[in-house]
Amino acid sequence: MSRVLVCGAAGFIGSHLVERLLADGHEVIGVDAFTGYYARWRKERNLAGALGREGFRLIEGDLARMDLEGLLRRADRVVHLAGEPGVRRSWGPNFPKYLERNVLSTERLLEAAVRGGVERFVYASSSSVYGSDRGGPVREEDPRRPASPYALSKLAAEELVGLYARERGIPATVLRYFTVYGPRQRPEMGLSQFISAAYRERPVKIFGDGSQRRDMTFVGDAVDATAAALDAPPGVYNVGGGTRASVDEMLEAVRRVTGRTVEASYGPAAPGDVRSTWADSGRAARDLGYRPRVGLEEGIAAQAGWAASLESLAGATA
Repeated sequence: MSRVLVCGAAGFIGSHLVERLLADGHEVIGVDAFTGYYARWRKERNLAGALGREGFRLIEGDLARMDLEGLLRRADRVVHLAGEPGVRRSWGPNFPKYLERNVLSTERLLEAAVRGGVERFVYASSSSVYGSDRGGPVREEDPRRPASPYALSKLAAEELVGLYARERGIPATVLRYFTVYGPRQRPEMGLSQFISAAYRERPVKIFGDGSQRRDMTFVGDAVDATAAALDAPPGVYNVGGGTRASVDEMLEAVRRVTGRTVEASYGPAAPGDVRSTWADSGRAARDLGYRPRVGLEEGIAAQAGWAASLESLAGATA
């Protein structure tokens, strides 16, 4: 088994990946900056199952500033999940933060990976690089038309990964995740907001008319694809969940799963939010053996169960 560096280890997807890699027998070095994007206690709780386990070490540090060459000398493979998320927050004065955490940090990590001779570099990108689909599933070679500064920063990082693969010989893979959900989802994301509103008996505000559609990917399925990418041929892969739903359909599923009434109000669409995402994951199926296993309602139920256990803790630490 190998030594894997997971950047963004305390985050939503990263913490699930750490647990998966440890279960598979890998040695894992986790790095996280614990930025203020959301409450630190949530991230610490994400890693509760990994801390103290044999084979896991957590390092707190900022990829834009820390010594990465020493870090990379201790790793055979890298999964880069760290970065600044969020379409709506990426406009205006926040954009320098996206450049630093999504672009500069990726370049520094790639430079260190070259010197460290890593066996595989896996970069977590986003379906947002495509913009809205044009009425059908998007394939990896389709045009990329980012609709927000966040999406542009992810595309810039992708281009860096491709550049270092071509010119510096890094065996690199890019995974374009399509709306990942499930336990530990970030608190500002749509399903998290809907579930929290259900348990707290308060209304939710929906940006747009509720008919916008997303290709939804359960976090366990995204982790399956990510773990497989460590051993599969380098390349660019869409990672979709095989289930598309409108915002209104997701809200209705939350109502069914929780048994609660959630009132919704509607407002203008937020800048950068796309109308529809739709993944063609055929390449991932062929090369990674990727098969989404969790349907939308089952996945929402898992997220709602996790959120219910979090409610009392959130109230105590808010």
